Amino acid sequence: MSEENKVEETNGAPAETAEQNAPAATEGVEMSGLFAFKVGMSAVYNDQGERVPVTVLKYEPMVVSQLKTDENDGYKAVQVAFRPDRASQTNKASQSKLSKVGFENGAKFLKEFRMNDLGELQVGQKISLDSVKKGDTVQITGTSKGHGFAGVVKRWDFGGGPKTHGSGFHRTGGSIGNRTWPGRVMPGRRMPGQFGNDTVTVKNVQVVDVIAEENVILLKGPVPGSRNSLVKLVKA
Repeated sequence: MSEENKVEETNGAPAETAEQNAPAATEGVEMSGLFAFKVGMSAVYNDQGERVPVTVLKYEPMVVSQLKTDENDGYKAVQVAFRPDRASQTNKASQSKLSKVGFENGAKFLKEFRMNDLGELQVGQKISLDSVKKGDTVQITGTSKGHGFAGVVKRWDFGGGPKTHGSGFHRTGGSIGNRTWPGRVMPGRRMPGQFGNDTVTVKNVQVVDVIAEENVILLKGPVPGSRNSLVKLVKA
């Protein structure tokens, strides 16, 4: 990394986790988006000397595995494959399909990008990291951290009841019903339930830097999801 984008250490561990000898992925065709894996958060300094919090994403080379068209599939999309899988985890159908694009034992991830125009894309082409450049504005989609089953105080930030003086109402949700009419719980009532583990989309996220020699993308601010989770980036 350059001195300008020197990554700080967070919680006693260096945020720079990309392997130094990782192959560059700048060769290939450019698309309107990428998939990358979340590494963690850190900070860099911009040209004005301001400290900018960033999320570090690791890009792994993707290959076009299938082109979906209106005639065959009912919609247009580009299917990409990345991260080679083990032979014991791959069935024959996947192995036969992906062997044509360079995967010996199939791939762990098969993802799609919806596109109105497939252009000159062809099966077997590699997706370049240059699809996302420094200064771009992207829309990111990831799966938020799951917190299991939670009550209304944790899930919806309810205030709860008194904590003392013999109160039996502390962290419960309280009354949820109505009178005889309409005699039912109204739709949309906020109640205990699954907290997190949702698909979250954040718009207008700035690409602070792209470090091609390390296959690293730096995004400004936080990104939904836990470490090593998959994040989808689409240029705005």
